[in-house]
Amino acid sequence: MASADLATQLLALQQENSKLRRINAALVERVESGTSQSSDAYAAFRHSVVLAEQVRERTDALNQTMADLQKSNILLSGARQTAEVAHQHLIDAIESISEGFVLFDKEQRIVLFNRHFKHFWDKSAYRIDVGTCLHEVKTFIEDTGLIVEKQRSGRQRILYRLRTGRWLQVTERPTQEGGLVILYTDITELKHSEAQRREQALAQKTRLLQKTVDNLSQGVAMVSAEGVLELWNHRFLELCDLQPIEANCFFVEVMAVSDTAVLTPQSLDKRGQPLLQKEQRLADGRVVEIRTHPLPGGGFVNTFTDMTERYQHAEALRKSEQWIRLITDHVPAMIAYVNQDFVYEFTNKVYEEWYRWPRNSILGHSLREAHSDEHFLRLQPYIIRALNGESLTFDVAESSVLGKPRFMQRSYVPNRQSNGDITGIFVLVRDITERRQTAEALHQAYQNLEGRVRERTAELTQLNTQLVSEIDVRKQAEVHLLDAKREAEEANLSKTKFLAAVSHDLLQPLNAARLFTGSLAEHPEAANCLTLVRNISNSLDDVENLLGTLVDISKLDAGVIKADVSAFAIKQLLDNLAVEHQQLAKSVGLTLDFVPSSVLIKSDIHLLARILRNFLSNAIRYTESGRVLLGCRRHAGYVSIEVWDTGIGVPDDKKEEIFQEFKRGDGQHLKQDRGLGLGLAIVDKITRILGHRVRVASQPGKGSVFAVDVPLAHAYELQQQPEVDVPSYALDRLQGARVWVLDNDMAICMAMRTLLEGWGCLVSTGLSEDDLIEQVGSFQAAADLLVVDYHLDNEVNGVDVVVKINQQRKQPIPTLMITANYSNELKQQMRALGHTLMHKPVKPMRLKTAMNHLLDQQR
Repeated sequence: MASADLATQLLALQQENSKLRRINAALVERVESGTSQSSDAYAAFRHSVVLAEQVRERTDALNQTMADLQKSNILLSGARQTAEVAHQHLIDAIESISEGFVLFDKEQRIVLFNRHFKHFWDKSAYRIDVGTCLHEVKTFIEDTGLIVEKQRSGRQRILYRLRTGRWLQVTERPTQEGGLVILYTDITELKHSEAQRREQALAQKTRLLQKTVDNLSQGVAMVSAEGVLELWNHRFLELCDLQPIEANCFFVEVMAVSDTAVLTPQSLDKRGQPLLQKEQRLADGRVVEIRTHPLPGGGFVNTFTDMTERYQHAEALRKSEQWIRLITDHVPAMIAYVNQDFVYEFTNKVYEEWYRWPRNSILGHSLREAHSDEHFLRLQPYIIRALNGESLTFDVAESSVLGKPRFMQRSYVPNRQSNGDITGIFVLVRDITERRQTAEALHQAYQNLEGRVRERTAELTQLNTQLVSEIDVRKQAEVHLLDAKREAEEANLSKTKFLAAVSHDLLQPLNAARLFTGSLAEHPEAANCLTLVRNISNSLDDVENLLGTLVDISKLDAGVIKADVSAFAIKQLLDNLAVEHQQLAKSVGLTLDFVPSSVLIKSDIHLLARILRNFLSNAIRYTESGRVLLGCRRHAGYVSIEVWDTGIGVPDDKKEEIFQEFKRGDGQHLKQDRGLGLGLAIVDKITRILGHRVRVASQPGKGSVFAVDVPLAHAYELQQQPEVDVPSYALDRLQGARVWVLDNDMAICMAMRTLLEGWGCLVSTGLSEDDLIEQVGSFQAAADLLVVDYHLDNEVNGVDVVVKINQQRKQPIPTLMITANYSNELKQQMRALGHTLMHKPVKPMRLKTAMNHLLDQQR
């Protein structure tokens, strides 16, 4: 209850109490005077008693009210004191905060503020006090120009930058009564700290960017919109042949002293089109690729990439392709390659000349476009069969461009990949018109002869007197027939001898391509194009195998290859053959078991190895699952070397046919079908030369056994073990070895240098004896190994050159003689001289093994 109400109530009670006392006094006086009757006196007395009781009750109530009033005054005084203390605490709290504080009521007038808020406006003429409107404050701030910049940070925060350089953060909060609380926070130091952190972060990023750019293999130069070089690395200076430069230099001025072209996003080519990429060959022979990349701000970034090695690799691949084309262009047959879409991808010179096509003009065109519909429809069934995995050889009649009828023998060999897919076919076409005409002439002559014999016989019965003359005519006819047959055989033998004689010229470029490919495969940067190198190597293997097989057949037919029979332990041959083919069998999911033997035999180790390799290769090729077994059976006077398999087998009617040329087993079972069907034909010819017997036993569907019977030898017949043409293991002693290479072919020299230097050798090459001495200075110079080609220019052979070199030295150099000559006379000569003989084409790993072996013997 309020103190004013209590005071009013107390005054009313006091007045009523005073009135009751006066009434009570009047009643008492009346009773004592006796002026009224006794009943009236008693009534008055009783009334006075009631009044006295009421007075007493009212007095007690008044006293209680006074006590309550006193307590209320005490509580009110305490509450007022507490409110004053709380108000003072609020003011102290507001004053103690570091921000400027101002409170507006619901009419947007200032109710309360602290000294920090007042401090912001002390220096201005305008005075802000309690009762000032918020609108007046904002108007004052805008009119005086105190605020230079305004930024909004969130929904209820605003940042102000004062003209004094200070930063204020203004935060507005509404109150429950509709007023407003505003806090003014000085965030100048925070802003400065944030700006410093941004500058430090930017500097750190700049340093990281510079380090990153410095570690790039490309040259990098970043130019601003004003043309100033802002960022560059050492690779840029190196590729552009520039000296260290200072910062803030103009890009055009820096590039003015360099041979490298200046390229910007505004550069145009000869046609007026934007030029964003350019390749330039520098004076020192390097090739640099320049690219420009525009930046959003108007500047640009230029990158400089050294393309020299890539160009060298491309040039090497191009030369390898040229050598392969050179080989095929000089083969006396039409060669082409057609992909699975019937499109020409390769044709040799003979093929294009036959159809009178301009050079390389048919590549990329289909057979339907290149030939007439009649010719295409006639060949289409054979092509489809070849693309299905069948190797075909057939004769077809064609008309030349001049309209002359010719007979052509076509061979289609599928190109089967390692995964079994067929991607195209190899086409080999030979003109057999003369052969057919000769055969027809012989047949016609034979028919004429038979007719004439019949006529003469009939006349003999009738005209016995003309017997002598008829016999003479018959003899003359037989002489003519034999002459014609002899001429045909001599023509065929002449072709065979020609192919055997040119083996060196055929294998020379193939040998260079093999060495280049081996060097490229071992190059550390060849990982990016490893698949391409592997494909080239596989293609060279195919060409090597095909040419090698054809040359071997030709040499065997021509009688060039002679047997070099000697006694040796069979172990040295079979152990290496087993190791050589176990990995091949494992790669196709087969197991090759080997039973060792220690018997001594008498044969030509190289030719016998060729026979057994054919047996093992065929066993692995025609066996889909199971195993292959290599072992020996000893008999009286000879040993039978046998190869067993669990393959498809050979029918009885095919056992003689498989030893004929261009005859093979069922093609659909082959894992890889790249041969010409000459393997067992070569085996048959070699066994005839050696005088050995070949035996075949087979059950179709269960397996086969191929065996060759070789005579036994005695221990006293055993001579120095000849070199075995099989892989072997050797220590790597080539690092730092000084090797001299002598070959009349520049490509071979380049390939040898690239390959041997990749192995760590110090290589000197020469095209002749005089050229080599110019490179090494003197034949008395230090050298560890001499690699010489047997066939040199001007009818000079490598043996004579080695003799001249060693005559000028105190100690002869270990020599590795490389040749395409397979004659026994050369083998025996190399063995007598102590030189190592290796035949072309040289495989890199076999060359490395032989060189390690020679260096190991020398040391």
